[in-house]
Amino acid sequence: MLLMQIAILSFFHYFSYMFKKRDSVFEVEEGKFLSPKFDSQGLIPVITTDSKTGEVLMHGYMNSEALKKTIETKEAHYWSRSRKSIWHKGKTSGFTQKVIQIRIDDDQDSVWLSVDIGSGASCHVGYKSCFYRSIPLGKIDHSEKVEMKFEEKEKKFDPEKVYKGQPNPTKL
Repeated sequence: MLLMQIAILSFFHYFSYMFKKRDSVFEVEEGKFLSPKFDSQGLIPVITTDSKTGEVLMHGYMNSEALKKTIETKEAHYWSRSRKSIWHKGKTSGFTQKVIQIRIDDDQDSVWLSVDIGSGASCHVGYKSCFYRSIPLGKIDHSEKVEMKFEEKEKKFDPEKVYKGQPNPTKL
């Protein structure tokens, strides 16, 4: 038990050393040190775009370890809320996200990754982007369901073959 407590304290000390403590609004907004604001669950939202096209590929979350691994390896790592573990994007599918640039917003509570996925995909459903459908704009007929349009016509891969029986991360 004592060894576990020491390991946890070492882990938090390492990450607290890497990221500057959020001491002032001025330092967070105008300072030069990374001071990410993780939510009450220890997560920060991440939007990921294709570095070549600017297309939004996915939205995910990182904890401090995932952010550290992403910075150090130059490949995207996220926190999987459904699996409750670090997730190296593309480890299973082979479609790793090579990080070209990382940006953080003004109050450092949201991350933007610009990545190169080659000719691969980012969505576990098999499409290039997780944002593969559009919602029609205009007046809504409240007697009917809103019907989305598929913007991507073909999947880049077959999820059944790639993920071979792994549980689907989508939860109802």
